Amino acid sequence: MTARERVAAISFAVSTIASIVLAVVYWRGGQTQAEGVCLFVVTGGIGFGIVNWAKHATPHDEVTEARHSLASSEAWFEEESGKLTGEGTVGRRRVLVGLAASALAAMGAALLFPIRSLGPRPGKDLKHTPYGDGAVRVVTENGEPVRATDLAVDGIVTVWPEGHTGAPDSPTLLIRTRSSQQFKPRDGREDWTVDGLVAYSKLCTHVGCPVGLYQAASGLLLCPCHQSTFDVLDGARPVFGPAARSLPQLPLGVDGSGYVIARGDFSDPVGPGFWDRDR
Repeated sequence: MTARERVAAISFAVSTIASIVLAVVYWRGGQTQAEGVCLFVVTGGIGFGIVNWAKHATPHDEVTEARHSLASSEAWFEEESGKLTGEGTVGRRRVLVGLAASALAAMGAALLFPIRSLGPRPGKDLKHTPYGDGAVRVVTENGEPVRATDLAVDGIVTVWPEGHTGAPDSPTLLIRTRSSQQFKPRDGREDWTVDGLVAYSKLCTHVGCPVGLYQAASGLLLCPCHQSTFDVLDGARPVFGPAARSLPQLPLGVDGSGYVIARGDFSDPVGPGFWDRDR
């Protein structure tokens, strides 16, 4: 093996070792600087080895061979067969190809480790909230249940399903509209309101910011992040801004003690869109 070939082989070997070190560092908890150095050595070793091999370890001279008879003697055949099976150029190339393949395979294996950081597959979790467990009282952030008579006209309060005040997908805006305002329920949602109370998800359908600015006179909800505006009186339909979908509505009811309850889950998955939201 020539000096140039040895340099390429060493580069591939170093890259393989760096890939193993990268995997170990990540598995033991990770360290950003060490991972960066390892990744630099991994990719740099492979690149340097390939470039060095291509520029110096492979022949670049043009050879013109005289045309002779195609017939081969027994002696020539045995001699050339020996070259193919011996320690000549083909054998060295096999070593380099093997080292290059091992370096690439080690890098690919090391890069698979970060997949574990993605966590478990969400499954159907993005499409359901704790409200879907059945009839459940809505409560304030302090865990206090809300009576239908607690909220004044034009009032708004953020509520959660009882027992799940920390659920990130469940903050809900409970709003009491004016009797003089014309509320237009969506088809099939005629009984989703109680005495002027209507409830929508607080998560904007654009990028998930908390919607909470209520213009009572016009019945509009505003998102402070990108100014998406939703019409509370028309199923929280977006009327301005980048949001393209209505805020999901929560079906409301009242239990025997006069507390507001959710009779089921939201009308649609909450928050911004994701890959299989409508499937």
